[in-house]
Amino acid sequence: MTEPDRRIVVPPRVSIPIGPQHPALKEPGMFKLTVEGERIVDAEVNIGYNHRGIEKIAEGNTHLQNLYLMARICGICSATHNGNYAQAVEYAAEIEIPERARFLRTLVWELERIHSHLLWLGVAFHEVGFDTAFMYSWRDREVVMDILEDLSGNRVNYDFNTIGGVRRDVTDALIHRTRKGLDKLEERTLYYRDVAIQEKTFWNRVDGVGILETDIAKTHGAVGPTARGSNVPVDVRFNDPTQAYVNIVDSGDFEMVLSDRCDVAGRAIVRVQETLETIRMCRWMLDNLPDGAIRERVRPRIQPNEILARYEAPRGECVHYLVTGDGAGGDSDKPYRIKVRAPTHANWVSMSHCLRGNYLADAPIILAAIDPCFSCTDRVVIVDAEDSSIQLVPLDEMRVRANRWHSENPRRVA
Repeated sequence: MTEPDRRIVVPPRVSIPIGPQHPALKEPGMFKLTVEGERIVDAEVNIGYNHRGIEKIAEGNTHLQNLYLMARICGICSATHNGNYAQAVEYAAEIEIPERARFLRTLVWELERIHSHLLWLGVAFHEVGFDTAFMYSWRDREVVMDILEDLSGNRVNYDFNTIGGVRRDVTDALIHRTRKGLDKLEERTLYYRDVAIQEKTFWNRVDGVGILETDIAKTHGAVGPTARGSNVPVDVRFNDPTQAYVNIVDSGDFEMVLSDRCDVAGRAIVRVQETLETIRMCRWMLDNLPDGAIRERVRPRIQPNEILARYEAPRGECVHYLVTGDGAGGDSDKPYRIKVRAPTHANWVSMSHCLRGNYLADAPIILAAIDPCFSCTDRVVIVDAEDSSIQLVPLDEMRVRANRWHSENPRRVA
């Protein structure tokens, strides 16, 4: 009888592309994963499939027009970019906005954080196949979206901030409705905190997955819940407070939420606990809302200046670098240069490290754990090779053309 072959068979290395059409996200990103069997041994992140030219467009707009353009950088962080740009222009103009406006701007920022974190929690549930919790959390997200609509008039692009303050004031009746909504949100978030920690359907899929050690998070420049989930205390609200965050930090009633787990579970815990802390912040601002004006008049033309405005967006530090003036030493109502660095850009750096050593099945939740944000207003330019004419085609028209092409060219089945 011959001896059985006892040699260890090493599985071959295979490269698997995920994207650019992502299986879970509705935006394009390319992730090339190298696997041995089911284990990821290397990962390559490729982004940059969208380029809307927002920064260049902004240089031709007035500062007031740019408020609405910046609000559309991201549908989830509308108030983030809209408010941070307003803040940058105010710094450049060297004016102080009224105290009531500072509180109202911060209130909308924090309500947007609740909206963003609940949206992420639903996506995280969906990524691991827990669709019941996904539907419940997105149902409850409607509460904060209704509050934001009540405050600003819009559910997604709020356009609440303006240069010198905010566009709308709040009444006692509106404050009462907001308090009722916050009570409902707190009750539901406490429930989701228990679900995220105790429900094995979710916990077993995120416990020990996507490890990002504290020192790696620091050296790779991670921000937001991604960093705080690795016990890195970075939060612009506490490290460099502006607006009403100065009053919030001085009150001593609030603290930065951290986790030393360094995995996807830690990032989930930070977001859920941070949502509860944010609800408390919103109540505190309503309790201490000062009287007075909501807007300070600002001259349209701003003197030459160079500003770096920062804000702790739901995903992490958001930076707006603004150069004002006409570039020749004169005043201007347009920016000479604007550069926006969204938090996702900083968190992509550590993504390859988080993916290595994990199972392929865990890749979607690891990618989703940083709450990635790509651009979401794609446009396509079609150039006719015969007459060199150029046609700008919106996304809806591209869908119509794609459906027409597929109906005229049915797929052949062998």
